[in-house]
Formats: sequence, structure tokens, C-alpha cells
Amino acid sequence: MLGACLDLIEFDMKQSESLPTTDPSSTVPAPGDRMTRAAARQLAIYAAVVVLALVVAMFGLNYLASLTSSAAGMSREAVDVENNIITSYLREEPPQMNSMRSSDAISSMVMAHVMEGLLRYDENSELAPGVAERWEQDGRTVTFWLRDDARWSNGEPVTAHDFEFAWKNVLAPATGSQYAFLLYPILNAEAANNGEVSTDEVGVEAVDDHTLVVTLETPIAYFDRMVAYMTFMPVNQEFFEQTNGRYGADADQMIYNGPFVMTSWVHGASMQLRKNPYYWDADRIKLDGIDYAHMTSDSNTLQNLFKDGQIVIADLTSEMLEEAMFQRWPLSQFMEGTTFYAEFNHRPDRLTRNLNLRKAMLLVHDPSELVNRVIKLPGYVPAETLFPRWVQGMDGSLREEYPLPPLQRDVEKAREHLQMALDELGLEELPPLVFLSSDTPVARIQSEYYQEVFRRYLGIELLIDRQVFRQRLEKMTAGDFDLVGAGWGPDYNDPLTFADLFASWNLNNRGRYSNPELDAQVRIAQSSLDPQERTDAFGEIHRIIRDQAVIMPDYERGYVYVTDPRVKGIVRHVFGAETDFTNAWIDADAGEEQ
Repeated sequence: MLGACLDLIEFDMKQSESLPTTDPSSTVPAPGDRMTRAAARQLAIYAAVVVLALVVAMFGLNYLASLTSSAAGMSREAVDVENNIITSYLREEPPQMNSMRSSDAISSMVMAHVMEGLLRYDENSELAPGVAERWEQDGRTVTFWLRDDARWSNGEPVTAHDFEFAWKNVLAPATGSQYAFLLYPILNAEAANNGEVSTDEVGVEAVDDHTLVVTLETPIAYFDRMVAYMTFMPVNQEFFEQTNGRYGADADQMIYNGPFVMTSWVHGASMQLRKNPYYWDADRIKLDGIDYAHMTSDSNTLQNLFKDGQIVIADLTSEMLEEAMFQRWPLSQFMEGTTFYAEFNHRPDRLTRNLNLRKAMLLVHDPSELVNRVIKLPGYVPAETLFPRWVQGMDGSLREEYPLPPLQRDVEKAREHLQMALDELGLEELPPLVFLSSDTPVARIQSEYYQEVFRRYLGIELLIDRQVFRQRLEKMTAGDFDLVGAGWGPDYNDPLTFADLFASWNLNNRGRYSNPELDAQVRIAQSSLDPQERTDAFGEIHRIIRDQAVIMPDYERGYVYVTDPRVKGIVRHVFGAETDFTNAWIDADAGEEQ
């Protein structure tokens, strides 16, 4: 175990302050001194008034808090049987709810509850009809037939025009969508996104209100899997234009077409969802509301909230497993399919553009040590590469079919690469490097682990730039880092969802890695209809990312978690909403004991 790293963590947890004490006898008036006694009586009166004022203020604040809570309609219990509402949490605040610009998993999860695309994922994590009641692909042409009972939350119909508007707006260069690349299989989509042609020339057409025809650049076999992702969701053009650039910034700056509507969004604190009476499949939705009453990723806080009956689901730390089993809480396990890693900045003005420097740092990194001896959370497993273990090749795991040497610490070889890097960079020693980190507990541990490892084995100093979620994303986009703690999860069910991440045109490639060899393999994987050719391309991308030390893999995230036994039908997806309450219901007869 890395003692210095853990010392830092323990120091942070154990800091305390001592308050000065006073001697009560020093305020006692001398016997027989009438002026002192009078002063004491006067002080006592003032003290009583102050105490009374404080009590009144406390009651007033509590009253105002209760008014705020009541106004927001938030339930104070995990399960509100009477109102058919459950209470849960979000790990972070969604940076925004504009599906045309959003790029994070938290926004995606919330949007899966309040919005719906042409297709969606059902309770078995299989593709199912959404706004489109049926679809078919004939070569380069994909046709979606929309149901006539799909409605926006203002009662207006959802039409094919809403999809055409949204998709073309994603591709408009002015939008700056980091997910525009997902639409590149569509005819002229990439050219439009690069400003080379008008979005009017993109192969998306609303033939009528209920028919959307998509023309692809070349036939691909995975397009239907892509359109369930949030970037492909509809947007009502008339409402969008009324928001004057604030679409998706607040609850009242959106209209919704999903199972729920957002009725309140207290930024940094809570979100409230209520059942959408206009949703075409409203009979399937059993809950009347979901309160995301907490925004935190601290495991201890969440476990205490669950224990106190305030949330319906919580992920466990290893320390809580014993108590969970003693309490006979129902335990489940889930691998979310995401890989977490440290990403290098490959821009020309950064020292981390140097391959030998990256290789030196990769050679002292030990994912097993990080996961098993430092993070120590149940469900986490060491990562070996960008592709998680569940990604399939032709007949089995992609990683097994295209194996790479295991990541093993080799300090001597790492120092050789460091010296080569210094020679190439013309430096005698490296200046400090900046590690951009989130402010979550695991991110803190990750960044402090790297800080200790690089100092101990390579003499490299890391300066940790710790930011809240939204600011971290902004700094990642601006390239304001040398290394950044990042993660990538699947947007759709195809290996390409990982394979194209470090393509030179992908704006989620925050370090701006650029390699024509990798780009060529991505193009093959995008366009080929030969499964073996595509799989070989994925294998090559897998190799290039390791050989070029594009990232340092950390862990694949999984959870051991508990749920309130009164809530049934909670689904956790690898694709789509990670935690899905759209099929959940309350079984009051299950009892309140957890």
C-alpha cells in the first residue's frame, strides 16, 4: 500500500479544531456590589432576548425550509406509499439537459426518464420501439414510422420534423456538439459538421409528420442501436426558439416527451420528476414521481441516507458489506460497462505529447494496486485497456482474441524512457505536471495515488487541479491539463462506441490524440459490413492505444448495491440509463424493514 497516499487521505479526514474554553467564575459579580448585580441582571435580560431571538430564528428557518420542501413537493422518505413517489440521488448535477449538446452520463440518465427517442431500451436491456412504432433498413436507407399518439408535455404531437430539426442542429457547427460524430454515418453529416456543406444537404428528411427517412453514407449494421442514445432525441423547434438560448438550462426551459416531466430543478441540490400524462405508454409507468433529493457521490453519505430510509438505492463500500449482510439488506451486483483512466494531453504545447514520457509513466502505473490496495471498493476491477472485458470479438472477448501484454510495473525500464524523454525535450528535469481531477472521493484517491507513484518512482511532481464536475468538463474541453482523470462508457451496443473515442475528429478525445493509422482503422470499423474485418480493426485500435500510451487504464467500475425491498423493477443498464426507474413500482406489502 502506498503509505504517503493513504496518509494524505487520513490527514484530510482527521483534521479537527479545538475551541477555547472560558472560566465561568470570571463572570460572577462580587458579593455586595449592587452595580455589578444590576449589570448582571441587565446582561441576563439581554442574553434571554438574544436566546429567544435565536430560537425564533431557528423556528423561522425550519418553517421556511419546510415551505421550500413543500413547494418543491419533495418527499422526505425513500418510499412515499401514499403519493406513489420514490426518492433517490444523482452522483453529480447534470451540466445541462440539452440533448443536442450533452455529453455526460448523468444528463443521459435523467434524459432517459423525461425524454424518448425513436427507440429505447426495455427492462431486459433490449432495443424496443419508442416514438417509432416500427423501422426498417434497406441498404443505405433507414425508415422510421412514428406513432400517432406520441405527444409533448404541452399536448402537441411529436413529429418526424422534431427529429429532423434536432439532428441537423446537432451537426450545425455553431452548436458545438461534442457528440456530432455519432451522426457521421448519415449522408453529408460529417461535411455539414465541418462547415463544408449546409445542414440542408444532410440525409435526414421528414417525409411527413409520421415518417422519417435517413440516408446513410454507406450501409451499416448498427445504426438502429445508435438512435436510442440521447443525441438522437427530438427537440420541438418552436419551443426551442422561444427559450432564447437557454434550452435545457432549467426545468421550465424544456418540454418533454418521455415517461416523466421535470417539475423542479434546484441547481446543485435536487431534481423532481412527475409522471407525464401525455406519454404514449403512460399505462406502463407505475410510479407517480421520482425525487432526486440528493446530489452526491460520497458512498458513506449515500449509505447513511439509505440506512435512515431516505433513498431507495445505494452503492456499498467494502466496510458496509458486513453491516448490509447483518441487516439482511437485499444485495445486488452490477458492472456498468465503463472504463476509467488517466488521459494524457497530446497537444503540441504539452510535455505529455512525448511518447517516451508517456511510456515512462505507464510503466510505473499498477491498476491492480490502485484498485485492490488503495480504492478498495467492491465491484471495481483493474482495467487493462480502453476496451472493457464485456466487449465481444468474433467468438469471445475482444481482449482475449487480441491479447496485449499485462500491465506490470517496471521501474528500471520506466526510468530509461524518462531519460530518453528528457533528452528529446531538451530538459534536465521535468517541471511539475498538472493532473485535472474531479472532486469526488474516488477521484481524490486516484489523483493522490498518481501524485505519490510518479514522485516516488520517477521524481515527477504532479499538481492536482481539483474541480467540480461541470468545471472539470469545461477544462477538459479547453485542454487545460497535462493529465486528466476520465472515463468512457458505451453509448450503444457495438465495439465502435469505444474504438472511435481517440479518432482525431472526435471532440470527446479531450487530449487531442491524432494518429492517421488509428483513424484508418476507425474508418474500416465504421463502414465495413464484414464482421471479421471490423473485428480485426478493433484489435488494431486496441493495440495502438496501448503501444502509443494514449491513456493509463485504471479500473472498470462495478457496484455491490442495496435497494429498498418495497421498490420492485429497478433496472441497471450498460446501455441507456444506468439506473432506470421507468419500470419500477412500489409494493407496499413488502414491508418497511430493510
